[in-house]
Amino acid sequence: MKFLHNMFDRMEPSFTKGGKHEKYYAIFEMFDTFLRQPSSTTYSASHVRDGIDLKRIMITVWLCTFPAMFWGMYNIGHQALTAIATLGLQPEGWRTVITSMAGYNPDSIWASFVYGAMQFLPIYIVTFAVGILCEIIFAVVRGHEVNEGFFVTQCCLRFVYHQIFLYGKLL
Repeated sequence: MKFLHNMFDRMEPSFTKGGKHEKYYAIFEMFDTFLRQPSSTTYSASHVRDGIDLKRIMITVWLCTFPAMFWGMYNIGHQALTAIATLGLQPEGWRTVITSMAGYNPDSIWASFVYGAMQFLPIYIVTFAVGILCEIIFAVVRGHEVNEGFFVTQCCLRFVYHQIFLYGKLL
């Protein structure tokens, strides 16, 4: 960890005001505070406060959505494999390369999870990549830090997008 600390300390002057890469300070700051605790934490106040910053709280909220995401992957796979088995369909497309390794048995937890993950993960990756790209562009243009709420917003968007892509409607 000392290596990362020293690396960020050496790079910081080129990203601060007047530095060669001043324009990209928001991106530098995003990685810096994600990998290291910021130097501006609360030490004393008139009421009880924690030394944790907002970015850490939002990352924790983001991580807390993972159980719902994993359950959703399993449930999507189970429902789809049940329909495939009932209707006697044959899965096709690029996803079958991976899903065929786990099988298509709807009673198998692993097969259901893998099939659901192959439906969910492409949407999640695209949502995350486009969202963080937009957030970084706006932060650089406006000269602000990357917003901590991005992770949480992106979690909500992926569930909505998945509903729209699967069923063509919200409800």
